[in-house]
Amino acid sequence: MSYFLFGVLPYLALTVLVVGSIARYERDPFTWKSSSSQLLRRKQLVWGSILFHVGVLIVFFGHLVGMLTPVEIFHMLGMSYAFKQVLAIVVGGVAGAMAIVGGAMLLHRRLFDPRVRANSSFADTAILVLLCAQLVLGLGTILVSIQHLDGGEMVKFMMWAQGIFTLQSGVWELVADVHWIFKLHILLGLTIFILFPFTRLVHMLSVPVRYVLRPGYQIVRTRKHKINLGPRP
Repeated sequence: MSYFLFGVLPYLALTVLVVGSIARYERDPFTWKSSSSQLLRRKQLVWGSILFHVGVLIVFFGHLVGMLTPVEIFHMLGMSYAFKQVLAIVVGGVAGAMAIVGGAMLLHRRLFDPRVRANSSFADTAILVLLCAQLVLGLGTILVSIQHLDGGEMVKFMMWAQGIFTLQSGVWELVADVHWIFKLHILLGLTIFILFPFTRLVHMLSVPVRYVLRPGYQIVRTRKHKINLGPRP
């Protein structure tokens, strides 16, 4: 089971993420959007969205850089494993807490506002629940990590992640004996990767380059103008 979960499932999840996202963009480009409900209960959306998105982005890129950066680079920078782990705990803890607060606000809005709930699909609510659960598990891993500040456990996950992307066999053994909360955190993360192409999360891949380079501005008039249709017959 450990071999399948940490040696096979990562490749299945990444394949579904890449192939599924390309297929959705090619077959259903008009569904490639975030389905914003900004016009409904906007104040709670703004605060929840800012906290959630800023926190998630910090956590995501922190994981990306921390897990996939070769350990030799940290050695060149003179950064010890212990310092890197403490840095990850502090930054990840603050960002994770921000994201959880924002996610709770968004989830409350989506579940308890009748108008927002009526305009939400099951996938919209379910993926938000999974993301909040993943954030809670992430904070839970901090409670285990602070008991091993030497960075030894962290190195295992770094070697595992890098081994997956470099197609090394047997890397699943590195995480086979770690604490169960880490395993559950990895498993839920891979599940989110699998669901990614079929939810609103695909909008994360849309970089608004054309918006920045647009030739002009869209003019939105706030006043109502009467249109003269001529005399009635």
